[in-house]
Amino acid sequence: MTAIQMNAELLRNMSIIAEDDNLLKRAAKYMRKLVAEKEADPTLLSKEEFFARVEKAEQQIANGKGITFTNRDDMNNWLNSL
Repeated sequence: MTAIQMNAELLRNMSIIAEDDNLLKRAAKYMRKLVAEKEADPTLLSKEEFFARVEKAEQQIANGKGITFTNRDDMNNWLNSL
């Protein structure tokens, strides 16, 4: 499902919810919970943050600062050491 389709579905559902005060209160409460979860989760990145990290990693690789592994065990040992 594309972002445009999801937005359209969300707006259709919100128009139904907006007609019922109880549903509207429940939806608002749930949305506040979702926003709080997003703010509390440090692993969630915006599109810009994600691509900035990718670009930084590409620069590090270009500067010879990348990490390579010759086998799975070496990689797992490095990951476990973090």
